[in-house]
Amino acid sequence: MKNDNIKIQKILVSVSIVLFIIKIVAWVLTGSVAILTDALESTVNVVAGFIGLYSIILSSKPKDKEHPYGHGKVEFISSAIEGTLISIAGIIIIYEAINNLIHPHDLKQLDYGLILIAITALVNYLVGYYCVKKGIVNNSPILVASGAHLKSDTYSTIGLLVGLLFVIITGYKWIDSIAALIFAFIIIFTGYKIIRKSISGIMDEKDAEIIDEIVVVLNKNRNRNWIDIHNIRVINYAGFYHIDCHLTVPYYINVNEAHAILDTLTETINEHFQNRVEFFIHIDGCLSTQCSICNLSNCDKRSTHFVQTIEWTHQNIISNQKHQL
Repeated sequence: MKNDNIKIQKILVSVSIVLFIIKIVAWVLTGSVAILTDALESTVNVVAGFIGLYSIILSSKPKDKEHPYGHGKVEFISSAIEGTLISIAGIIIIYEAINNLIHPHDLKQLDYGLILIAITALVNYLVGYYCVKKGIVNNSPILVASGAHLKSDTYSTIGLLVGLLFVIITGYKWIDSIAALIFAFIIIFTGYKIIRKSISGIMDEKDAEIIDEIVVVLNKNRNRNWIDIHNIRVINYAGFYHIDCHLTVPYYINVNEAHAILDTLTETINEHFQNRVEFFIHIDGCLSTQCSICNLSNCDKRSTHFVQTIEWTHQNIISNQKHQL
């Protein structure tokens, strides 16, 4: 999977360099500040692409003494750097657009420029869509961030093209700067979202989607010996998950039997996440007050009859309290 991510990131870097050159040619031909803003953002694509490539290569390294949980967190750091560079590019674009409003200059050969920029927009979207799709499948934050960046670049380029078309139709050169300003703010917002997501990964913020996914898997494959699962926590190491939880089993079984029950739980989750999981599971013995939620038919230690099974939900599975009626 990591080799696949590296290959995709190499393609992204190569495409970013080619598109940057095309946009520079378009800017030289037209003198458009809006096209210059697009070219400036592409410099971010190139720099971020190389940073992303390095981070994916580093994150693919196996665990070692100094990094017992692996190197996956570097992908979040790389995404944060990319988001910061995107935001800086947006600020530079705003400066250039305002400067052009104050000191306007002639535009030329807009037809050729539009064609070149339209080509870059199409290529950007296709590559960005592919990166996001593969990043989600491979759980790679940097691929998702790079893909989202390229797709946002496409949207801003489309707006830029519309703005330049209006310049050609109306002859109003100031529209060029206004278009650049509008999409500079869009670029900054995209950078903010990437930074926000990266920081949440670095800070081990709760990933609600992953926990919901685990809840579905556990309910679907529920084992009668899993009397209760609670206090679940998940740390995302860029597609490799560390899961902590408490598993309640019948109190009277021996250690080997408890371990066998634990194995069924880890195997179930591992199979779903394609062995991209490590566990730290604490075994609890059941309480007499939990008999009403336990449907083990051959239990001779019951204090009360079985009443109902408590379905695991996002809220009760992250609670530090054992489940009972």
